[in-house]
Amino acid sequence: MTIEWKNYPARDVWDELIAPGGRARRGAAALKKALAKLDDNELQERRYAAELAIRSMGITFTVYSGEESGAIDREWPFDIIPRLILKSEWDAISRGLIQRVNALNQFIDDIYHKQQILKDNVLPRIYIDKSRDFRPECMGVSPPHRVWSHVCGSDLVRGGDGTVYVLEDNLRVPSGVSYMLENREVMKRVFPELFTDYVIHPVDDYPTQLANTLRSLNPNANRTAQLAVLTPGIYNSAYFEHAYLANAMAAELVEGRDLVVGKDDYLYMRTIEGLVRVDVLYRRIDDTFIDPEVFNQDSVLGVPGLMRAWRAGKVALANAPGCGVADDKVIYTYVPDIIRYYLSEEPLLPNVPSYRCVEKEHRDYVLDNLDQLVVKPANESGGYGMMIGPKASKKERNQFARQIRANPRNYMAQPMLNLSTSPTLIDTHAEPRHLDLRPFILSGADNYVTTGGLTRVAMRKGSIVVNSSQGGGSKDTWVVDDQ
Repeated sequence: MTIEWKNYPARDVWDELIAPGGRARRGAAALKKALAKLDDNELQERRYAAELAIRSMGITFTVYSGEESGAIDREWPFDIIPRLILKSEWDAISRGLIQRVNALNQFIDDIYHKQQILKDNVLPRIYIDKSRDFRPECMGVSPPHRVWSHVCGSDLVRGGDGTVYVLEDNLRVPSGVSYMLENREVMKRVFPELFTDYVIHPVDDYPTQLANTLRSLNPNANRTAQLAVLTPGIYNSAYFEHAYLANAMAAELVEGRDLVVGKDDYLYMRTIEGLVRVDVLYRRIDDTFIDPEVFNQDSVLGVPGLMRAWRAGKVALANAPGCGVADDKVIYTYVPDIIRYYLSEEPLLPNVPSYRCVEKEHRDYVLDNLDQLVVKPANESGGYGMMIGPKASKKERNQFARQIRANPRNYMAQPMLNLSTSPTLIDTHAEPRHLDLRPFILSGADNYVTTGGLTRVAMRKGSIVVNSSQGGGSKDTWVVDDQ
């Protein structure tokens, strides 16, 4: 047996690889043909080879069970059929992502300075006054290049008509880029012959680009920047990524206890040879834990005095504290207006149509149509806390209605998109599974967008939840030259 593409159900939704009738989409013919040559045993062998590579490379992620056993390390779930995107389309997407992140960085800088966008009534002040992630402690600070979110992961989805939408922006501590890099290494081991059939644009320059971005933030121009990656520790779900990136950038991987702020307000790293100054800290810890002198006094993850050093311009922090004010699913609904306001341009990438529950007309519509909408809390991530209306029980919908009425500022809603699919190997045959894409955008002295990104796939039939913590998997993302 081989994959029978003529029987592949690519009819009711946009499929990334196969058009209706089993035809390959433009650029995918060679991949479709190569996969069709493999029988059941060969497909299983390739899958086992991928699992072995993941195991030998130690690619894991952590799931928090909520029980006394705590965190569980699991091998990274991976599908061997890659996702293809044409270079011409990707170039257009990249321009839209850079436009979006530049506008959001200007917005954050404005919020912590003049707040002109509020004075001009483009954005109601209530969204900032009641924002969980607005940090008054950041008022008046001007980070290098006036950039606050140096690493952004924007989630993209494709609708039923082929349109690419931005689903959300992750501006605080986005994760997943190491898995994008490792996915490529696994595919090179499993399907080396395919890399001779395609011009697949590389992704392995990301650590170099990240290091260059971080060095461009160096506030101490008279010395070569010492980089460090601040991790909460080995029990964090993204620790694999923290260690991976630190190693790839030749940066130091540190925990809060390894750092100290001196009387001169510089940040130092404890080493066996004494204190070593740190110029740029890539922190993978949320705002509230980075400095117990300013935020959570019980935090043992952060560094006392870190905010003082940052405010004094003695150390650069990436991403900057306070950037989460724009990483809010309600603020997301205003991003097209934010782009027009700061850049005087029309958005190149559209938002998914959205409803703000704080506005009575929108709220009434959402409450009357909970069975048709996806409802999301403003500041949750990882797929947690949301309700998928068409799949929710009446009890769940009633519970969300109460939550929305009690705190409308904390909720927004969107129609349930018919997300695109891609062939995914289930046993020894290909089935369509819904997916999204998280490219990573770097901002410092310059901008950089990964060539592709992390494709996450809902491994459960019919599911649109792609998060690995909730049963999702991943694919390698190939940006290929137009053929």
